[in-house]
Amino acid sequence: MQTNPTYSSLVALGDSFTEGMSDLMPDGTYRGWADLLAARMAARTPGFRYANLAVRGKLIQQIVDEQVDVAAAMGADVITLVGGLNDTLRPKCDMGRVRGLLTEAVEKLAPACRQLVLMRSPARQGPVQARFRPRMEELFTCVDELAARHGALVVDLYGAPSLSDPRMWDVDRLHLTAEGHRRVAEAVWQTLGHDAEDAEWHTPMPATLPPGWVARRVTDARFARQHLLPWIGRRLTGRSSGDGRPPKRPELAPYEDLT
Repeated sequence: MQTNPTYSSLVALGDSFTEGMSDLMPDGTYRGWADLLAARMAARTPGFRYANLAVRGKLIQQIVDEQVDVAAAMGADVITLVGGLNDTLRPKCDMGRVRGLLTEAVEKLAPACRQLVLMRSPARQGPVQARFRPRMEELFTCVDELAARHGALVVDLYGAPSLSDPRMWDVDRLHLTAEGHRRVAEAVWQTLGHDAEDAEWHTPMPATLPPGWVARRVTDARFARQHLLPWIGRRLTGRSSGDGRPPKRPELAPYEDLT
């Protein structure tokens, strides 16, 4: 791996994780790890360009159909691709089809950039991770195999103790907090060969006393009402939180023009 390489452009593909939920900004928009990474890269490279094609709720088929060819045509130095996890969380999931679509995406993107970056996505400790772990780990095995075959880098967020800590996750239990996104940006930064700004990004936060039984039940009830039930409703009706939403930053443009 090249040490402190110079890259002139970045294109990020994916779903809500790459869009930046739940790293909420004062103006109501989301920032997220990809924006944080782009800011770092832009600070060391004049004229740095950045696009973020991610849209919340997208499945791997939609990422392939709507984002992959667009990204490949941009000719960016670095492309990040994170997708497929939404598929693994569906009640019915054809993992063979997911692997095939991810393979198609990587085969198109790897020749179209200097460096393709893939990820083993983070997962919050809890019943969702326990239930879907076999699918998730099958997806990540595919990621590792594709990276080895096509010279892509893999950022192992799934194996980072810090990012499985429930305190790193927003109240919806699906998206990282601002601190979680900061740590992801640091992980990708280091994987690209840059000197660490936080060598301990993977280290868990100090332990604290867990909330009491009553507090946990109140939190669980609020989560179910505000987040779980609407999520189930979208699954049952075939809707997505990203329906009708445009890509976050559809053009590969100078970073400073987009901040």
